Amino acid sequence: MQAISDRASNAVQEIFGTNKVLIGMIHCPAFPGSPRYRGADMNVIYDACMRDAEACIEGGLHGLVIENHGDIPFSKPDDIGPETTGFMSVVTDRIASAIGVPLGINVLANAPIPAFAIAMAGGAKFIRVNQWANAYVANEGFMEGRAAEAMRYRSMLRAEHIKVFADSHVKHGSHAIVADRSIEELTRDLAFFDADGIIATGQRTGNSATMEEIDEIGSATHLPLLVGSGVTKDNIVDILGRTNGVIVASSLKYDGVWWNAVDIDRVKAFRKAAEPGLEA
Repeated sequence: MQAISDRASNAVQEIFGTNKVLIGMIHCPAFPGSPRYRGADMNVIYDACMRDAEACIEGGLHGLVIENHGDIPFSKPDDIGPETTGFMSVVTDRIASAIGVPLGINVLANAPIPAFAIAMAGGAKFIRVNQWANAYVANEGFMEGRAAEAMRYRSMLRAEHIKVFADSHVKHGSHAIVADRSIEELTRDLAFFDADGIIATGQRTGNSATMEEIDEIGSATHLPLLVGSGVTKDNIVDILGRTNGVIVASSLKYDGVWWNAVDIDRVKAFRKAAEPGLEA
């Protein structure tokens, strides 16, 4: 694979100390300022996030991504208020201090600038960005890549140590705008705009990318590749054979529903199922 960027580090190895990782999602409850917030005390919210984090790590995962998934419907990047950054920074700092595993940040929808601020404040090692380059039509409307402004903001913070994991052919949207360009080309654009890792997704939360699409994305990049949705104990070994790891959420929750709490028994079963893939 010909490199598109001159930056040739393995961000997964650098962050986690291994080339195969299992990363859990912390789906934060609705924060104040979002429509589904109903006046809960902030410590109730923070404690819910901490319980999920503890269950994921006790169950055998290597790291976590903290995400404001309770803030549905999601705002576009320029409409996200400072309160979201503040609340997520507190969650991140508390989890980092208590658990001490590598953390990532995803601010929905498609908001890398708040994510960099939260990561810097809370000690996270990377951010996830749904649309890093190009554009697509999302649930929230027209969504443009934010790489240029985000990387300048990262430089201003002196936060070059915080890595970027970017989705390729991101879920929850239409890609008709770039339909004349292949998935391979779109994936190469992420490396060209200095992403540090690539994430393959399905069509929506909980849906898996096909093995064919994972292979198509993987063949287009020299960067580490993760799968970021639809990962279960039934497909984990097959996915790990093609990638550097996974970001897993719904299948670890009670009843397999994303808004439920993390079920530690499901986490342990998932880790056990993943062992052959981690050892390969």
